[in-house]
Amino acid sequence: MTHYENLKACLHEALGDRIREFHDRLGEVTLVVDQQDYLDVAKVLRDHAGLRMDTMIDLCGVDYQGYGNGTWTAGRFAVVLHLLSVTHNWRVRVRCFCSDEDFPVLPSLCEVWPAVNWFEREAFDLFGIVFEGHADLRRILTDYGFVGHPFRKDFPVSGYVEMRYDPEQRRVIYQPVTIEPRDNVPRVIREDGYGAGH
Repeated sequence: MTHYENLKACLHEALGDRIREFHDRLGEVTLVVDQQDYLDVAKVLRDHAGLRMDTMIDLCGVDYQGYGNGTWTAGRFAVVLHLLSVTHNWRVRVRCFCSDEDFPVLPSLCEVWPAVNWFEREAFDLFGIVFEGHADLRRILTDYGFVGHPFRKDFPVSGYVEMRYDPEQRRVIYQPVTIEPRDNVPRVIREDGYGAGH
């Protein structure tokens, strides 16, 4: 059995029917797990002697709204987790969909991998995914008074407010966006005979 086949066998043995989907493509393994199993699966991946996913490399949010030109039937918001086992030298990707699109919630993994703290704050800030049990879930990239979540597909490209310095008030102020949307149609003008004979 190869190193890679060993990983797949160990994942099936350790997680069993908690793996809702198993994708094996281009030498990479992706597990899809249900929201109610998310925290337990993380603990098994970290603690199981055959897996030892001791390092959380990355956690990011994903908004699948409009994905696949309307053919997508799974949930809108997901969290994707990238894990590494230094012990066994293999990687696993875990995807978990939030069951509620209006208020996406998943349990925090801070107790499993403390390094996930800022990654969860980023997913909260940019996608509005709430991580239950996170000790300090607040915005990390946008301003304190920022309204909305800018990586959501339905967030307007120009935003809701703009910021400028007001010399009379001697401070930065926010005001409604004054940018008027416009369609840019690129024009290409070429000289006669461009590209001919070259």
